[in-house]
Amino acid sequence: MTGQPADAAAERIHGLLMELVRVAGLLQDDQAVPGQPVSMSQAFALHELAPSTAMSQRDLAARLRLEKSSVSRMAADLERKGLLIRERDPDNRRTYRLRLTGPGQELRDRMAETFNAHFGAWVSAMTAAERDGLLMGLPALVRVMGAPCPLPECPRGH
Repeated sequence: MTGQPADAAAERIHGLLMELVRVAGLLQDDQAVPGQPVSMSQAFALHELAPSTAMSQRDLAARLRLEKSSVSRMAADLERKGLLIRERDPDNRRTYRLRLTGPGQELRDRMAETFNAHFGAWVSAMTAAERDGLLMGLPALVRVMGAPCPLPECPRGH
């Protein structure tokens, strides 16, 4: 695969990412995390919330690359489930600050442990060369996907 033309590599990466999304079961917006009381997007939100500090809904929306209204609904649902607390920012009453509850932190930790175990098993099944290639290529892909898109019609979030 070394030295593939960029267009052939792009086509192959596109196909592999599509397959990754399919095998990970991420095609549904409301995809639940197996065995957990949250959706995949809610799990990502819990992961982003630091255990000891509050984060604004705006900052969480930026981190997740979601619309503020989507994060507002998600936060309200997580609050109903008792996993986080939404508080008005005393310095800006229009802003909500989010922080995990005890049960929210426990769920976050439990999911992190489960995901790490899954990734550990998958990575252990790879050769050292495959692991090294993934560790080199994935950060590069994340970097360029996170940069402003030079095309007139870009995927959402760019």
